[in-house]
Amino acid sequence: MYPLLFRVVLTRLDPEFAHHAAMVVIRVLGVPPFSWVTRAITSPSNEQQVEALGLTFDSPLGVAAGFDKNAVGVRGLAALGFGHVEVGTITAIAQEGNPKPRLFRLVLDRAVINRMGFNNAGADAAARRLEKLRRRRPKTVIGVNIGKSRVVEVEHATADYVASATRLAPLADYLAVNVSSPNTPGLRGLQAVETLAPLLRAVKAAAGSTPLLVKIAPDLPDEEIVAIARLAVSEGLDGIIAHNTTISREGLKTDADTVEAAGAGGLSGAPLRERAMEVLRVVRDAVPSEFCVISVGGVETAADVRERLDAGATLVQGYTAFLYRGPLWARQIDRGLRRGTARA
Repeated sequence: MYPLLFRVVLTRLDPEFAHHAAMVVIRVLGVPPFSWVTRAITSPSNEQQVEALGLTFDSPLGVAAGFDKNAVGVRGLAALGFGHVEVGTITAIAQEGNPKPRLFRLVLDRAVINRMGFNNAGADAAARRLEKLRRRRPKTVIGVNIGKSRVVEVEHATADYVASATRLAPLADYLAVNVSSPNTPGLRGLQAVETLAPLLRAVKAAAGSTPLLVKIAPDLPDEEIVAIARLAVSEGLDGIIAHNTTISREGLKTDADTVEAAGAGGLSGAPLRERAMEVLRVVRDAVPSEFCVISVGGVETAADVRERLDAGATLVQGYTAFLYRGPLWARQIDRGLRRGTARA
C-alpha cells in the first residue's frame, strides 16, 4: 500500500512539505488511543533488545538525527517500533537553516540530498519538549544530537556546544556531538584531532554522567577516522556514530542533470551502504570491543541491519529508508531479524 502511495502521491509533493505532513501523522500516532493500537502492531520483540551505554534498547534500529529536529515526534516514532530516537541536530541558538528548496529525492537511487542547515527551534525549546517527554516516560531511548549555531564563529564553537550540552544533557539518554554535517560552513573542520580534542573534553565535562558520542563524516580518509576513534576512546567518550551524510556523488543512477540541479548538500540513503560498511569496520578495529559504535548509512532491510551487527555495530540507525519504506519500516526490520534468529 505504502509503495503505491509514495509513487502516486508523495513523489508529487515537495519533499520538505511531505516530511512535515508525515510528522503530523507520526505525532498523532504517539497519542492514546492511537499509540496503543500502533504499538500492538509494531512493538519489537524482546529477543532483539540491546544493552549499551548503560541503557536497554528494545530494538537495535533507531531513527537517525535529522528526522525529528525539534523532538516533536518521539512518542509516535517510539510507537512505530524504533528502539531509540536521536533528535536534532539542535543548536544553542534557534535558526531557520538554509534557504528553500533544500531537500531533494533521488528516487532511482533510493537516496536524498539535503542542505537543511540545522534548522531548529534551539536548545531551550527542545529542552522544554524533552522535559514533558520525561514526565510521560516514552518507551524509547532518546538521544540528543547537538551542533554549532550558524551565527557563532568556528573559533567560539566550543562554548556554543557547551551551552547546548549544559541545557540538554540532563534530559538526554545520550548526547551526540555533530561535527560532520556538510551544511554548516566550517563545521567539518572541527574534526581535525587538534581541534576536536579540546571541544570533546569541554562537552564531556558539561555532559556530566550522560553518555557522550561523536558523529563523524564518511568523507574522511581512513587514517583520520582511526585517529578520531582513538581520540574518542582516550578522552573517555562512550561511542562513535559512523557516519553522517556524504558530499560524494559517485555511482548514482539518477541522471547527472537532476543531481546537479539539486546542488550542494549531504547525500544519504542506499548509495552510502558500501562506504558505511567500510567506515564501520575501520572504527570497530580501532576501538575496544565494549565501545559503542552506531552504524548509519544505506540501511534499508533486516539483512542490512544484521550485516552491520555482525560487522561489530552495537546499534544501527536509519532515516532515508524510512521515507521510502513507510511507517511499518521498523516493524519490517524487527520481523526480518526475528526470522533470521529463528533460522540460526
